[in-house]
Amino acid sequence: MNILIIAATEMEIKPLMTAHEKADYLIAGVGSPATVYHLLKKIALKKYNLVLQVGVAGSFDETLKLGEVVLVNADCFADLGAFENNQFHSLFDLNLNDSDAFPLTKGWLKNEFEKIKGLKYVKGITVNSLTDEANKVSLFKQKYQAEIESMEGAALHFVCLQENIPFLQIRGISNFVGERDKSKWQLKAAIENSNHAALKIIESI
Repeated sequence: MNILIIAATEMEIKPLMTAHEKADYLIAGVGSPATVYHLLKKIALKKYNLVLQVGVAGSFDETLKLGEVVLVNADCFADLGAFENNQFHSLFDLNLNDSDAFPLTKGWLKNEFEKIKGLKYVKGITVNSLTDEANKVSLFKQKYQAEIESMEGAALHFVCLQENIPFLQIRGISNFVGERDKSKWQLKAAIENSNHAALKIIESI
């Protein structure tokens, strides 16, 4: 089985690269444009049975624990649209895009896969800049009802759905969205735990 493991930065999958040498690895860079470009180039060269994205994420949901690993089964490009009068209007709100045009389902890029034991399934949003302002946090939280945010998740979903390649997005919770004090983040635990979960999935395939 050909498996591609993708991350934005090397540190997010360094433990996995050491522990599992049989998979292919892609450090795509931070953000959706870099992810789309480098992932498309990679899958053009080789047919993969699974693309596994491993990384960290901020959580909107305070019931999630720092360091906890989640599996994202729906994601979207959350900040594509327009901010007007302290409100955000998506491309669908503006009638600039069809929310059910493939690969979208009601505006979401969904991943249908078998249950994976031990991981909570969540919705994620993908943004171009990490959310810090309290008003923006509240706005995104209310609009999307998502548990986490990242900067690359929806790009993975978009490419793999278009290309009909099985994929999984695994995220370790490093912080709560809007938390500015980096000393309260648990980046190390989020990386270690997400890599451990990814390794278990690979070994079970």
